[in-house]
Amino acid sequence: MKFAKQYLETIEGIELYPIISLLIFFSFFVILFWWVFTAKKDYIQKMSDIPLTDEETENTSKL
Repeated sequence: MKFAKQYLETIEGIELYPIISLLIFFSFFVILFWWVFTAKKDYIQKMSDIPLTDEETENTSKL
């Protein structure tokens, strides 16, 4: 691990990478939580029923 640490210390601006990845990670989950709490309930219900519906009845009802 000593070799990797010495190598990474020679790279200019390396201290920004962990900060950027933390911001991306945090932003993704904040946006995801915001979407979950603001999503329409009937859309969520429709999506949750998809695995239980029969595809043939779904296709015939659209015609």
